[in-house]
Amino acid sequence: MTVTVLNPATEETIATLDEAGFDETDAAVARAQAAFGPWRDVSPRDRGRLLRRLATLVEEHGEELARIESQNVGKPIAGARAEVGMVADVFHFYAGAVDKKHGETIPVAGGIDMTFREPLGVVGLIVPWNFPLNISSWKLGPALACGNTVVLKPAELTPLSALRLAELALEAGIPEGVINVLVGKGRVVGRRLVEHPHVAKIGFTGSTEVGRSVMKGAADTIKRVTLELGGKSANIVFADADLERAAAAAPYAVFDNAGQDCCARSRILVERSAYERFADLLVNATRNVRVGDPTDEQTEMGPLISQQHRETVASFVDTQPLFQGDAPNSKGFWFPCTLVEASNDDRVAREEVFGPVAALIPFDDEADAIRIANDTPYGLSGSIWTENGARALRVARALETGVLSVNSNSSVRVSTPFGGFKQSGFGRELGMHGLDGYSELKNVFYSTEG
Repeated sequence: MTVTVLNPATEETIATLDEAGFDETDAAVARAQAAFGPWRDVSPRDRGRLLRRLATLVEEHGEELARIESQNVGKPIAGARAEVGMVADVFHFYAGAVDKKHGETIPVAGGIDMTFREPLGVVGLIVPWNFPLNISSWKLGPALACGNTVVLKPAELTPLSALRLAELALEAGIPEGVINVLVGKGRVVGRRLVEHPHVAKIGFTGSTEVGRSVMKGAADTIKRVTLELGGKSANIVFADADLERAAAAAPYAVFDNAGQDCCARSRILVERSAYERFADLLVNATRNVRVGDPTDEQTEMGPLISQQHRETVASFVDTQPLFQGDAPNSKGFWFPCTLVEASNDDRVAREEVFGPVAALIPFDDEADAIRIANDTPYGLSGSIWTENGARALRVARALETGVLSVNSNSSVRVSTPFGGFKQSGFGRELGMHGLDGYSELKNVFYSTEG
């Protein structure tokens, strides 16, 4: 069996790969098991040096990796370059973090009590198709820094950058068997990793629906799980905000990566007294988003990932939109930037579209904004736009979401924790907090009595 990999901007085949199945998954886990002991015993200093070499190789091969990602996912090349830069930053960060996660000594009667952070063993990492290289690094960095070995399953639609990253890891000196990449279906390879008795932990990023099945499958072996799932984030704009600045930023909070982003602020909540003014500004800003060929340096939004996904996104636009932009009328899975007016009860405001569609929703006051923003099963990201600092903090504390920005739409930084509330998952990635999910806390008491 083979996997055919397409360029979503042209619908052309760019690779044909062997498809892994049940047996190949077991073999990869066995390789990772065999490599675990030697890798765990590599000193923190030397493990950090190897991760830093990998970071340097990512930088040196940055243009190659960006073009792979742009071609395979349909990302504009400028955005793909920025993402590859973050991948290098992630490995640099965890190279420096290897020997910074300290244990504790705890005063107790009769001796000394100590804590240690121990690696888990073999971890299965399952990453989605929207940010395949970036999210692979978010999981690989802390997993390797803690001394684990890895079986990485990229999405079958977008496996190319993960495969190239694994080659660079070998070139960096990371031993064979420490990183194993499998290209195959989630219902075969992913399920086997989740259920495999010798896989100690699953790091999963994907839909909430699949996240539920991961939790169920991990239950029999009491497998550790980190889940980063769907989102339906609110972009809350108060009347006292800098409306021009908020409107100029809002399209890129939804339409970046063609809206295929779990952090997308796809519910734009606007205080009623400023609603008409903001809507006009937002339409003008959205009209300026450049949609087209991902290889063009000026392109800001590329295609969706597949024809099937394009049909799903289109199903959410069932009324006359407030605004719909232009998209290429050619081969490729194109969909235009779309703004719709909605209530929070409408399907377009309840479900994750995962495409370039934003819902504008008016609110009356601060309490109403909080109520609407929290009226969702998701809780991943969001933004608050206001010039009132006290209000910004009140609203930030009241929102049921894991990552928030004030007067900004930025969700992710290498050194800060990332993760969700409610059905957006649990556990944290990035920053020093990311190490917690890839290690176990061990407690040792040492008697000093004669």
